[in-house]
Amino acid sequence: MHDDNRRWNQKYRTLPMPTHVSKILKDYVQYAKIADALDIACGQGRHSVFLAELGFHVEAVDISEVALSHLKNVTNVTPVCADLDTYTLTQTYDLIVNINYLDRTLVPQIKEALKPEGIIIFETFVEAEGVGFHQPSNRAYVLHVNELLALFCDLEIIYYEEKVDTNLRGENVKIASLVARKP
Repeated sequence: MHDDNRRWNQKYRTLPMPTHVSKILKDYVQYAKIADALDIACGQGRHSVFLAELGFHVEAVDISEVALSHLKNVTNVTPVCADLDTYTLTQTYDLIVNINYLDRTLVPQIKEALKPEGIIIFETFVEAEGVGFHQPSNRAYVLHVNELLALFCDLEIIYYEEKVDTNLRGENVKIASLVARKP
């Protein structure tokens, strides 16, 4: 955890980070019951704050205490500094948000942690071949084409799309977006 923690703390101190709420969350949050939410790899908490303002009680998990320091006085947000490689989801939630983060080993826990009728909103990078596409340096953190859909195919799929987008540095990236409900 210590190396990842130091690396992410440094990134949050020096690099620009997204500040706007993801479109997929804005467009699909109304499908979730306003109650308990989990924001996985929340960063500085842009989604956690948005959800808290809507009335959710949010558990915001990230490895960086530098990032989480932005949430320490936000009403209805509980920041949790944890390494998601070893973190265990022990509670249940009406909404789970996972944006720009991939840990395939968490998927079974995410499904288990969703309450019946709970909603997962998940969006992250997909492998993209060709000139002009930025790829995360570690391919383990990049989905294969249609992989996100396959990972959650046992849930009721409300929305799924893979598309080309632009990151903060103006580079082309391919992303997969999914909204699903637990039966």
